[in-house]
Amino acid sequence: MLESILQKTKFSSLLEGDSTDYVWIDISLTNEQLENVDVSNASQFSEYINLFLKENNAKIAMGGYNEARNIYKRSENFNSSDLEERFIHLGIDLWTKAYTAVSAPLKGKVHSFGNNLGVGNYGPTIILEHNLKGEKFYTLYGHLTKDSIEDLIIGEAIDKGEMFAAIGNFPANGDYPPHLHFQIIKDLKGMSGDFPGVTSNTKQEEDLANCPDPNLILKISK
Repeated sequence: MLESILQKTKFSSLLEGDSTDYVWIDISLTNEQLENVDVSNASQFSEYINLFLKENNAKIAMGGYNEARNIYKRSENFNSSDLEERFIHLGIDLWTKAYTAVSAPLKGKVHSFGNNLGVGNYGPTIILEHNLKGEKFYTLYGHLTKDSIEDLIIGEAIDKGEMFAAIGNFPANGDYPPHLHFQIIKDLKGMSGDFPGVTSNTKQEEDLANCPDPNLILKISK
C-alpha cells in the first residue's frame, strides 16, 4: 500500500530549511481571523500570511490537507452553477517567499506540465511520476514561476534533491499569495499538466483516497 511505503521512506526537503522553519497555519472555514481579510485580494491575503510568519518566527507556513475553505468562492473554477461547489483541499500548501526554489523529494521523471490560467487556478504546474518499491504514483507542484516550465521535457529525469522549479508570484500563479501547492496522486485519470486540487462534499472520500496526505512525504510535526 502506497501510504505505508511513504510513511517508512526518508525523503529530501521540498524547500530549503529544517523543521524549525515551519509553522502550521489554519485557512479553514472556522478561522475567524480570516473574516477580516479580503482573501480575494492577493495583496491583502499576502499581508495576512506574512504577518502570521513574522509572529511565529517562521519561514514557511504549511497546511490545508482535507481542509474546508472559503478562499475559492471568488473563482468559477470551483463554483460553476451547474456543478457541486468544490472547497475541500486535496494537497498541502507551503506559503513562503516568491521565487523560493523547489526540490524533488524523491527520484522521478517529468510526466507533464502546463500553465493553468485563470484566477484561482494553478498557473504554472509540474507533475512528476515516481516508482517506489513497485508503486507508481505522482506528485503535483502548482503555483510556480513561468520559468519553471519553459525548458522542461516530458520524460526528463529528476533526481532526488534536485532543484527543478520555483514558487511563483501573483497574478501569474493564479492570483494567490506566493505558495507551493503540493499534492500526491495515485491515479491521474488520464489528465496531463493539471489535476483537481480541491473537491466537493460528495467526492471527498473518493478523492482523499486517491490523494493521500502529502505530509507522508514532508514529515513535518504538528
